[in-house]
Amino acid sequence: MKCTTRTLYSGTDEKPVMQWVAALLPSVLFLLSSTVSAQTLTYEEAKAKIPNQNLPDFWISTVDDLADRWQRLQHGTATTIATSPGGHPLHLIAFGEREDLPHQANFNSAIGGKEPAAYMDKDAREKPVVYFVGPVHGHEVEGLTGLVNLIQVMETGRDLRGKDQTSLQQLGQRCRVLIVPAGNPDGIARFEPRSCRGMTLDEFQFWGQGTSSDDTIAIWPVSKRRHPRVGPEIGWLGCYFNNDGINPMHDEFFAPMGPEAPAILKVAMKEGPDVAVSLHSHGAAPTVLRPAYVPMEVQERVRSLAQRHNALLSLRDLPHGGVFEPESESGKVPPPFNLTSALYHISGAMAFTHECPHGIVGEKMCDVTFDQILDIQLTLYEVMFQQALDGR
Repeated sequence: MKCTTRTLYSGTDEKPVMQWVAALLPSVLFLLSSTVSAQTLTYEEAKAKIPNQNLPDFWISTVDDLADRWQRLQHGTATTIATSPGGHPLHLIAFGEREDLPHQANFNSAIGGKEPAAYMDKDAREKPVVYFVGPVHGHEVEGLTGLVNLIQVMETGRDLRGKDQTSLQQLGQRCRVLIVPAGNPDGIARFEPRSCRGMTLDEFQFWGQGTSSDDTIAIWPVSKRRHPRVGPEIGWLGCYFNNDGINPMHDEFFAPMGPEAPAILKVAMKEGPDVAVSLHSHGAAPTVLRPAYVPMEVQERVRSLAQRHNALLSLRDLPHGGVFEPESESGKVPPPFNLTSALYHISGAMAFTHECPHGIVGEKMCDVTFDQILDIQLTLYEVMFQQALDGR
């Protein structure tokens, strides 16, 4: 197994912009260290370059059959929380009974009143609440595969490989489990390859970020400088965005532009999760990112989870990245206030972003198999359940 791992540093001797890059977005490390030129790729060329590989049966990377799956649930319940601009439903799958608690204020006002329990007395619940938000970037389907397998585990005690996951199921049964398997179903529906594994960096960027009208591949972070991503200068849209060109990770949370982020946040506001994750993917090793614009105490708890995750990945001979250092927001270009930040500010959840490797090819990329990707995901879920239970 070939996989480059890195320790992420943060300190007062770092330049502010590089401090942000290292602490918040480790995926930029392999992008900046690669020679990225203005390559062009047409849609037809990109389709022709899709790696020829047999996707395993446990690999779920399309929204086409999700509704049928949810109709067969025996223990979980499925509800539709929104409809995307492309007409795709956003589903919420829930396991465990919801415990009604007194709710006198929204989280923001409760904090202003110096009494978080005025929003929700989470310690009064018998079970912690764990919230999983599946890919809001449509080509990052590793989280969708992981969550559909988690739902299978909660239903049967086995994942879609038939592998026994009784211990994971038992941990989940001690929690209320909330799962939005597909946070951006429009983008997932647009993702024809169904996996980025085996792609080059350019091909991966094409499917994720799209192109300009002259077929130049849109490269991160420049691709985020037009939002919504619409207009005559845009070529192929890419899978980051819904059909209206909105990236749910960077919606305008105080005046929403799309339906996905508000629906995801409404679930958090109503349920008050103890732990929440936004599942993403990149080219490097698995990494928990530092949540921005949250208290240092929350960052410390997320850092503890990251250390726990890395230790378990190492024990299972799976790749892992570095661990961030908590810090306050600073710099000429500060970190963005994104969906993960909003999850904390609407519910008080210990919210974070997890980046899973795609398995794209290249010297500085993390080489993983489909099975390893699923195991990385399931290991994260195990750690989240345990962290939530320990917090009781």
